Amino acid sequence: MFSFQDQFSAATKSNLQAQLDLINTLTAKAFEGVEKIVELNLSATRASLEEATVVARQLASAKDPQEALALASAQAQPGAEKAAAYGRHLATIVSTTQAEFTKAAEAQIAENTRKVSALIDELSKNAPPGSEQAVSLLKAALSNANAGYEQLTKNSKQAVEALEANLSNATRQFTAAAEKATGATRTKK
Repeated sequence: MFSFQDQFSAATKSNLQAQLDLINTLTAKAFEGVEKIVELNLSATRASLEEATVVARQLASAKDPQEALALASAQAQPGAEKAAAYGRHLATIVSTTQAEFTKAAEAQIAENTRKVSALIDELSKNAPPGSEQAVSLLKAALSNANAGYEQLTKNSKQAVEALEANLSNATRQFTAAAEKATGATRTKK
């Protein structure tokens, strides 16, 4: 049978390894998210430069100022739609990365909670008489830590939902403003 010190030492080593594994997992997920955002930005920049070149050529070949104005105003709606699509894509990347973070953290915390609970149960079985209060305090601390984690998870999910809602709202407003501007330019013709 292991001594208390051996049990704590083994639990500490196991916990440290689990934390390192979690950090590695979260770091990999963060890099994947950053890579996706960089790819999105490069793609958007490339497409924007290509479209700007085409529009510049069209504007340069315009026969009069009205034609140039019509060409410029015709770009507002597609530009707004592309900005909206960019915003949705970015929100999807952020949301997916956050969901992967949460999933990895939840799995790790559940495993750590299981191990700590098993350790506390084992210690309580082998605890010397009179240490019931100490075991009770350990169990209460574990319960409080779990409650804190659950609240943190809930708050994180609410924050991500609020971010997604704000991005969606901003995209709708931007698209509506672009449509309004395009419509106002067309009625002046």
